[in-house]
Amino acid sequence: MRKQVVLALLVAVAGVSTAHAQTCEGNFKVSGVPLITAMTYKTSYDFPKIKSDQALKALAQAVAAEGFLGIQVNKSLGAIDAYQETTGSGREQTLRIVARKKGNGTRVDALFNIQQGQVTSEKVVRKGLCDIVMSATD
Repeated sequence: MRKQVVLALLVAVAGVSTAHAQTCEGNFKVSGVPLITAMTYKTSYDFPKIKSDQALKALAQAVAAEGFLGIQVNKSLGAIDAYQETTGSGREQTLRIVARKKGNGTRVDALFNIQQGQVTSEKVVRKGLCDIVMSATD
């Protein structure tokens, strides 16, 4: 019985350590089929001691620094919407960043969408999204 309790405790501690060790890059996910369907790239990160309004301001500045256009900040929703058009085709790629209160901190979610027939480097998108998300602490 004592061995089972110790084992259960070790498993629980390992699970907590894994949760705390998550990174923006580790939370990155992709959905869609390249060239066949629209693609969605998303990630998230929890900032335990950052207020959502502070994060939103820093995030908006990071979105601008990354060269996005049409930046709209909705403070009541804690959301930033922007787009970029890099192909010359007029087909926009959209970005949405949401900073919402979570406990005493803020959770930041980022979604980047490209249209069917467009392609991009997953590595470049992951770095760009995580650069923006992690700017919430600036």
